[in-house]
Amino acid sequence: MDFTEVKQDKKRFLTLLLMADEQEDMIDRYLERGEMFVLTDDGEVCGVCVVTDEGGGMFEIKNLAVSPERRRQGLGREMIAQVCALYRGRGETLRVGTGDSPLTIPFYESCGFREVGRIKNFFTEGYDHPIFECGRQLTDMVVLQMPIIGGTAQ
Repeated sequence: MDFTEVKQDKKRFLTLLLMADEQEDMIDRYLERGEMFVLTDDGEVCGVCVVTDEGGGMFEIKNLAVSPERRRQGLGREMIAQVCALYRGRGETLRVGTGDSPLTIPFYESCGFREVGRIKNFFTEGYDHPIFECGRQLTDMVVLQMPIIGGTAQ
């Protein structure tokens, strides 16, 4: 497995990015200012991750997606571990914002993230269409974070 930074033509991975954030203009808000990484296995792109510097030692995962045929194989966890290793020493905290979903919240918690707040109506007011996951409409963004000083994703 290789976890490498993509510096140019980031939109060539749009199909994968849209799996984690289904509105292109929302992706456009962070894609160019963020550092983007792809996870490949024997040349096949398996996952993508975009991380932004939010200042004050805080980095945020804005997009984390694994191709459907490679899900549930530990690749999302691997990308988080790689991000922690890359940003350790550059910052103190790694944050992620996600929908209140029974798929994503337990995943991030199992990686060491803990809920620190919510942004009310983020999905209903910020997107041009309703977003559903596991049969329910997402409304609030759940904000989770973990320390990256001396720690690792579990």
